[in-house]
Amino acid sequence: MFNYSMLPEHMRGGAQRWIENGILPGSFMTAVLQNNLTEALNRADSINKERLHDIVAFFYNEAPSACWGSPEQVEEWRKKFQGKEDE
Repeated sequence: MFNYSMLPEHMRGGAQRWIENGILPGSFMTAVLQNNLTEALNRADSINKERLHDIVAFFYNEAPSACWGSPEQVEEWRKKFQGKEDE
C-alpha cells in the first residue's frame, strides 16, 4: 500500500502505526508530521538528519495528505482513530 522502504529502517514502524492506526510516533517524526522542520532537525538522530529529505518526500508522495502538514491536521488524524481499538 505505502512504500515504507523510502524511510530509514528504524522509522518505518512508527510511520506505519501513525498512518494505519493513528498512533503518534516519537518527537522527531511528530515534528516532521506537523511540518516543523526546525524542531525535527533539533530532534533528529544522525541517520534522520541525513535522510530528512527522503522522510519528507515519503509523506509528500506516499502518505495520505490528511495525516500530516500542520499540528491541527495531525490532531485530526489522531482523533479519527480514537475508539477504533475497541472494535
